[in-house]
Amino acid sequence: MQKRPLGRSGLETAPLVFGGNVFGWTADRDTSFALLDAFVDAGFNAIDTADAYSRWVPGHNGGESETIIGEWLKARGRRDDVLIMTKVGSDMGQGHNDLSRGWIEKAVEDSLRRLQIDYIDLYQSHWPDPNTPQEQTLEAFDRLVKAGKVRAIGTSNHDAGQVREALDISAARDWPRYETLQPHYNLYSRKTFEGALQDLAVAEGLGVITYFSLEAGFLTGKYGSAAEVAGTAREGMLKDKFDARGVRILKALKTVGERLGATSAQVSLAWLLSRPGVTAPIVSATSTKQLQDTLQAARLSLSADDLETLTRASD
Repeated sequence: MQKRPLGRSGLETAPLVFGGNVFGWTADRDTSFALLDAFVDAGFNAIDTADAYSRWVPGHNGGESETIIGEWLKARGRRDDVLIMTKVGSDMGQGHNDLSRGWIEKAVEDSLRRLQIDYIDLYQSHWPDPNTPQEQTLEAFDRLVKAGKVRAIGTSNHDAGQVREALDISAARDWPRYETLQPHYNLYSRKTFEGALQDLAVAEGLGVITYFSLEAGFLTGKYGSAAEVAGTAREGMLKDKFDARGVRILKALKTVGERLGATSAQVSLAWLLSRPGVTAPIVSATSTKQLQDTLQAARLSLSADDLETLTRASD
């Protein structure tokens, strides 16, 4: 499968990245192993997680996803076949986002232990930390790269100004730069990336790994109205999306999908893969059947007319 470069890091990813937030949450250990087996066997190679997954679940403390991935890596012996991407900086009990030097030095050791690996391929700052200067964060990352514990660094949920500042700091001090961005971006949520952040990513040759690539399931077409999500776990996230624009997007996805014999999810991901700057959307699944269906998006080709139909519908 054709790989795509992650900035100037030398790392390359297949067109879709597996989102590991489900591991230890909506996918138990056995299901997680089956999903990872199917993902890698299909020719894909990048797994994204975070130390905070899945701290939001009652009784969880964070690290559950990393732990399962580590157990899978040890059981399967597939370390050299995959890129392990994880994140640092979310609240892990401190009561605030934390990208301080001391926290990063502790957190990376915890992640390496849970993942049962010697190095992390892509280590990403998860959320901005307004209490820590970016110089301190980037210096900590520089030490990790020099120590061989991290191969490349990236950032998530930082705006264009914050990324620009970080790139300038790294250049001035000859430190590793952020090679990737991880924004919330999809056919429904476009302002989260398009504009200054997208322009910066393209100009600087940054890899872009999008999350919420299917807008929490909205773009799968599974739900056709707010009434259909009432009483479900997704009601809070989706109930306001069935406005005129949302319905127009769903209709366009269905129209293009029917013409191509593809699902709305596949079409939505194929649109993302066509966008300037986008390297690989994050996808997730809780069953191998669902995963195998989703992965077909990497092989789906949209015509110029298809792309125009989808883009116009979501304007």
